[in-house]
Amino acid sequence: MGIKTKLILLAIIVALGVTSCKKEEIEEPMIAEEPVMVEEEEIFEEEPVEKLGIPSPLSGIYGEEERVNRRPVAVMFDNHHGARWQSGLKDAEIIYEFLVEAPYSRYMGIFLLNDPPSLGPIRSARPYFVTTVLEYDAVYVRVGGSNQAMKDVKTLKIADIDGLSSSNKVFWRVSHKKMPHNLYSSMEAIRTSQEERKYRMLGEYTPFKFREEDYNIGGDRGEKVTINYNKNNKTEYIYQEEDKIYSRYKDGKLHIDEIDDSPIIAKNIIIQEAKTRVLDKEGRLDIQLIGEGSGLFITNGQYMDIKWVKRSREGKTLYYDLDGKEIELNTGITWIQVIEPKTEVIIE
Repeated sequence: MGIKTKLILLAIIVALGVTSCKKEEIEEPMIAEEPVMVEEEEIFEEEPVEKLGIPSPLSGIYGEEERVNRRPVAVMFDNHHGARWQSGLKDAEIIYEFLVEAPYSRYMGIFLLNDPPSLGPIRSARPYFVTTVLEYDAVYVRVGGSNQAMKDVKTLKIADIDGLSSSNKVFWRVSHKKMPHNLYSSMEAIRTSQEERKYRMLGEYTPFKFREEDYNIGGDRGEKVTINYNKNNKTEYIYQEEDKIYSRYKDGKLHIDEIDDSPIIAKNIIIQEAKTRVLDKEGRLDIQLIGEGSGLFITNGQYMDIKWVKRSREGKTLYYDLDGKEIELNTGITWIQVIEPKTEVIIE
């Protein structure tokens, strides 16, 4: 067999092999892939947290019925630089800041649910604080006061616990602060004194309105609030997005509670403009809380303009949006900042 013949035969064999391979490829059975089973992620719906007790009329926070149904207690807190920081203020559900003799301001905390073991420093009364006490039918805790405030307490028959006429079982002085910024008490001592003086144990007052679920008011952004009472007296609130509350600052420092150094917070902030005038050479003030005026409501990083109305000294101060609807607060602590109309307020 010649070389040419061998080459032809080789070509034929190669061709047949290729054809055979192609045929095998074509005829090879298709193996179906098994379907991949994707497990659906199991979705767990969070069960609503059971709210035990009943809501506080001061904050909407739920608590034991026997605590909620007590009479509120209003405590005068010193805010002089020598008094800071205050003890027990974090446990109040509503706190007011009012101007007193320049350049100072003073706090009044309204308590119901909580019984702090330490309260102070405690200071004196002014007539506009007495007016506010009447709104809550509260037991009033103070030490002395202006002449007019003292007369008002007696005339209006306020359930009064005065440090000037109480024993050292109710009020005492601490050693880590100087007089007059060192007079303290406790809620246990106050409640005991309330009972011993035969004051009514239940309060009669109009509660605030609260939303059952947290909500946004749909106003402009208000994540930092600065209130310049005067050049030596500044209050600030800074919004904490994650917790949906405001941290409070006083004169540039984080406002904390003396009991445990925890920050003072607010869920709701109301700024209330009230006509203010100086009465005497001591700088005592007349703050007009009866009537109506303008203000701001701030919560959840938003703010809106409001109006306030108070028809009588004993009547409740009501806060309305500009459409005339009474505002609803979010559940939590409320700070009410009473300012004179010319006060500089900056909201960012």
